[in-house]
Amino acid sequence: MYKWNLLRSLNPGRIVVASFAIIILVGALLLMLPISSRDGQVTDFISCLFTATSATCVTGLIVVDTYMHWTLFGQVVIICLIQLGGLGFMTLISVISFLLRRRIGLSERLLMASTLNLNDMDGVVRVVRHALMGTFLLEGIGAAILALRFIPDFGLLKGIWRGIFHSISAFCNAGFDILGVDQPFVSLTNYNDDPVILLVIMSLIVIGGLGFFVWEDILRCRKDLRKLSLYSKMVLCMTAALIIGGTLFFLAVEWHNPATLGDMPVWQKVVNSMFQAITLRTAGYDSVGQAGLLDSSLVMGCILMLIGGSSGSTAGGIKTGTIAVLLLTLRAGLVGREAVTFRGRTIAQRRVMDAMTLALVVVGVFVAGSMVLSLLESVHFLDAAYEVASAMATVGVTVGITPGLGNVARVMLVIMMYLGRVGIMSFSIAFLSRSKDQAKIKYPTAEVMIG
Repeated sequence: MYKWNLLRSLNPGRIVVASFAIIILVGALLLMLPISSRDGQVTDFISCLFTATSATCVTGLIVVDTYMHWTLFGQVVIICLIQLGGLGFMTLISVISFLLRRRIGLSERLLMASTLNLNDMDGVVRVVRHALMGTFLLEGIGAAILALRFIPDFGLLKGIWRGIFHSISAFCNAGFDILGVDQPFVSLTNYNDDPVILLVIMSLIVIGGLGFFVWEDILRCRKDLRKLSLYSKMVLCMTAALIIGGTLFFLAVEWHNPATLGDMPVWQKVVNSMFQAITLRTAGYDSVGQAGLLDSSLVMGCILMLIGGSSGSTAGGIKTGTIAVLLLTLRAGLVGREAVTFRGRTIAQRRVMDAMTLALVVVGVFVAGSMVLSLLESVHFLDAAYEVASAMATVGVTVGITPGLGNVARVMLVIMMYLGRVGIMSFSIAFLSRSKDQAKIKYPTAEVMIG
């Protein structure tokens, strides 16, 4: 009881930061055990730390192939880290409270809201309960379908395990795979002509990236979707626009590129273009080989990665809601309006400032990190930017330079992944728990020149 009261008295931001750090450290130590590696040797700490961070932060960047290097024990450790990182440690801890039927206090509600990147505590317990139920149900359905497809290729037990592993990894937007039986780092490139696997993986990624709040809203308004909240409508519109726009972009740009879509039939080009548009928004699976993308596609990839999924989801990035607010602010500025509006509602000025603050911080760290990585490893800036965007937005796609990075660069990406997952949560907590009192001192208005 004393420890639980102590937990409640701690700052929510510190609890989230500390819980992720502890999970990562424990995961790294477990991966260092000889039983975790196929050669029976101790894997170096930096590689284990990188893998544990990537799994817990649901990123997917790897320095060693998940199947060829790690044993079944190591793979189980990784998938547990992915599940913990995807749902959030405090969300899973809340299961204990549900089972014991104890009352969820205000501090615990704040922790749940911050863990899920929610900006409102209204109904958070209900959202968490439904999130847990929905997660395990959808992961189970995905695992069953994928297992049916993998069993003919890998046998009964190995096919079932691959179905479970990839379903959890896809739903949590992690991007880890155990398909590199004969060749490392293949991801889904050997299955880019299998519509069942690609469509199931895409569906899990999109559903996991929509956010638990949107799930709850759709469930509440299932009889009349016109009653969806303003936020849910914003998220669904942005998600649809990014998927459709991204698909058309990659289809047009990569159509004749022999290294990606060039040699595929039309239906396969369409499906893989859609997969590319979806996976870049924090999933990390690869069906076409990112190293073969044209420069314009790499730039678009960085943009989609930094946008990410939606608040309260397993995805990373700035989030679709934030981008929607920024676009609405841009529209208001272009037409000379002071108020930012959407569908007859005014967006609070505080939310506009939150969106601008978050976006500027993320972009600033992204640019600085890209320059540092490019200098450290003497690689092309665009390649470095792609890796940094992938790490920061917890995506996991790579142009192939991550396995060959030095220890300093690996540690830098570890920090980027941690900031991309825990840092965004910390921003969410700050926005949620800060005081809304008006300033006691008002300064005179000053006019400055813009442009």
